[in-house]
Amino acid sequence: MARGMVAVNVSALCDTPPGQQGRPSRSLTLQQVAALLAASDGHWMHAYVAVCVGTGIRTEEIRALQWSSVDLDGNPDADPPVPPSVQVWRSVRARGDVKTEKSRRTLALPQLAVDALRAHSQREQRIDGLVFATRTGRELDAANVRREFRKACTAAGVGPGWTPRELRHTGISLLSLGGLPVEEIARIAGHSSTRTTEVVYRRELRPVITGGAQTVDRLLGPAAPPPPGSRPQSGVA
Repeated sequence: MARGMVAVNVSALCDTPPGQQGRPSRSLTLQQVAALLAASDGHWMHAYVAVCVGTGIRTEEIRALQWSSVDLDGNPDADPPVPPSVQVWRSVRARGDVKTEKSRRTLALPQLAVDALRAHSQREQRIDGLVFATRTGRELDAANVRREFRKACTAAGVGPGWTPRELRHTGISLLSLGGLPVEEIARIAGHSSTRTTEVVYRRELRPVITGGAQTVDRLLGPAAPPPPGSRPQSGVA
């Protein structure tokens, strides 16, 4: 139609069938994450879970991760100190590009992920190439990861139906649980806006949202300091 070669796009005359409603993503609790890490100890899935939860990295990003993009030592003597980190610059998408421009990021690694990756490198005896790969050194496909992840979930007793992509949701939700501002969480996740972080990825893991009540108590509760400029009451009617 743009080139004037046809007058009508026949697909526009068709009624498209409605798509199936997707299953909403979930987030593991802190206790479930601990059980999953314990159950997968000694297996490559342990490091996979630790990195995903510890950084909120996407599944297509971690499957393309190479050891050359991982720094397990950092440089504590630098000014400012450089922590252990991972460069999230590639994915298994077409041409190896990450999802968006803001998805290209370098993230500090928590000690949990550092320890897991170091043990993984020693166990696999790999110092180059892909961090997570098949026995022949080739890239893991999504089916490989799903199968091993489900085995780990079964061993951990966290229940059925979990998928590897929900480790990213879990990592982002745990950052929120720890009180990290949503703007910083969005930067870590590689989101272009905080709305994506809040609406799509973050799950409230607290049974009761306490931030509002705690803030009001801090300002107006019995232990709150008197407002600036107020006079102490004399106690005389």
